[in-house]
Amino acid sequence: MKTPFSQNVIAMIWDFDKTMSPDYMQQVLFDEYQQDGAQFWKEVHALPKQYKQQGCHKVTTELVYLNHIIDYVKLGKFPRLSNNKLKELGKKIIFYPGLPEFLVNVKTLVKEKYAKHHFVLEHYVVSTGLKKLIEGSVVAEHLDGIWGCEFLEDGESSQRQIARIGYVLDDTTKTRAIFEINKGVNKDEAISVNDSIAEEKRRVPISQMIYIADGPSDVPVFSIVNKHGGKTYGVYNPAERKTFDDAYQLEQNKRINGMAQADFRSTAHAALWLEQSVCEIAERIIKERKRTLEDSVAPAPTH
Repeated sequence: MKTPFSQNVIAMIWDFDKTMSPDYMQQVLFDEYQQDGAQFWKEVHALPKQYKQQGCHKVTTELVYLNHIIDYVKLGKFPRLSNNKLKELGKKIIFYPGLPEFLVNVKTLVKEKYAKHHFVLEHYVVSTGLKKLIEGSVVAEHLDGIWGCEFLEDGESSQRQIARIGYVLDDTTKTRAIFEINKGVNKDEAISVNDSIAEEKRRVPISQMIYIADGPSDVPVFSIVNKHGGKTYGVYNPAERKTFDDAYQLEQNKRINGMAQADFRSTAHAALWLEQSVCEIAERIIKERKRTLEDSVAPAPTH
């Protein structure tokens, strides 16, 4: 039976806000239009209670904030906000030290150290933030795929602006992205995430994934990756004590395999841990392949 994928890919999957960047990405939007970000989020957090009073008891946080962005467009607070404008604003996103350089360095490490095994390292972002902002950021060219929320537009050419929600990713549906990467949906349009594919024929086994994130909202993905033998890592911002407390609690509860300050410079703990983890995965694959080969070869008879 033909195997569609060689399973030579190791995937580093990143959350975005507070993981790669110290700020929420939407801050560049508030800065551009001189809006109060704290007030925006205060309004967003108050909306579920209003909806409940109207008889709607279950509303996802992501839908609420995405709809509120559209409300700001309609109210003229984000005039003529388009997908192109979001992508342009993505250039202003600030990243933690060492990014995007680390993304390049760790790919080079795998390529050079494991050249004869043809291993490849891929980077993905799976975020409840805005995909267009990420696409416009300086890390985008180093990513092999982006999952995030998207808007649809109305209007003609230069007057186009976002008007409807096109795609939503929340804390739970992030796990869908993991299985899409796992099965190779992002690489072969003929494959659906719901297709039944044997583990040994999936493009990126979850055991060959490392998921990096910052908080309790990532527990669903942490659980999936841990369950299937992958690696999980938590990062925190030393300027915000709560982020340390969140990561520490995740580690104590065995939700993550390790944690460190969000610093990805070459000598920082996070960079060293992630590089070591990539090498451990690569060495494990090599050992498993060797064992499989040995088990499949019967010694020739001797005289």
